[in-house]
Amino acid sequence: MGSRLLPIFAILLIAVVVSHAALPSEVYWDKVLPNTPMPKAVRELLRPGHKGKPVVVIADYDFANYLQNYAASEDQLHADPNVPFFLEKDLKSGTKMNVHFTRTTNGARFLPRKVAEAIPLSSNKFPEVLKQFSVEPQSMEAEAMKQTVKECEKPASQEEEEKSCATSLESMVDFITSNLGKHVQPMSTEIDKQETPKQKYIIAPGVKKMGGENSVVCHKQTYAYAVFYCHKTKSTEAYKVPLVGADGTKATAVAVCHTDTSKWNPKHLAFQVLKVKPGTVPICHFLPEDHIVWTSN
Repeated sequence: MGSRLLPIFAILLIAVVVSHAALPSEVYWDKVLPNTPMPKAVRELLRPGHKGKPVVVIADYDFANYLQNYAASEDQLHADPNVPFFLEKDLKSGTKMNVHFTRTTNGARFLPRKVAEAIPLSSNKFPEVLKQFSVEPQSMEAEAMKQTVKECEKPASQEEEEKSCATSLESMVDFITSNLGKHVQPMSTEIDKQETPKQKYIIAPGVKKMGGENSVVCHKQTYAYAVFYCHKTKSTEAYKVPLVGADGTKATAVAVCHTDTSKWNPKHLAFQVLKVKPGTVPICHFLPEDHIVWTSN
């Protein structure tokens, strides 16, 4: 596989030199979604931010996996407190809550579709991928990448209508349009500072519901290049929420509300924190900066 990839990576390096020109992924976006603004979370992944081999950064917690596995096993119930849950009725101006906005991964950029398709995202070929990207097989990075492959190979859960792991921007766009059509609105959490501490935020006026219940959420995964776990879910609503932090930080956050939690594990952290029972009220959470929610216009 390595010899087959070398010419492709050579082409990729040449493309980086002319980085001010429109990339194939950008051209594809404009062709398929000509009237759809590209969210910040996507723009930042198109142009390389460093030279050398891809950087794999381990997240403090696996946000996507944690939220996908609602019926968690006993050892999965000790969730990270940085994931705040709240009720849909609290999505109003004046509500205060402690939030720590994070990025799940850093450094991993989108590869052009032709390059990404030449690299199999499969358990069988995983050792070859580690070698290609110079990742030590016994390292934490390798373990995190292995977990991503495992999640991508799993069948869709009961809460998901469709799922796909997008290894390029083009494949993400294809999955979105096949499920929602071409009249879509992508949105990601955006903050006016590079790094922010966990702090108290107040919801400012202007909370806006996005589209209807048809939505797709794409979670950034830990891998040597950008991979997104995209899934179309049932009974989900999305909101655009303006926030102001105690230190003056301004953010426009994406909140996702799950309107049917009847099949969640009764011991899920959300029920413990909010003191509610499964299936009684919609439960919401904010998305990290590098996750994307898509809704139909």
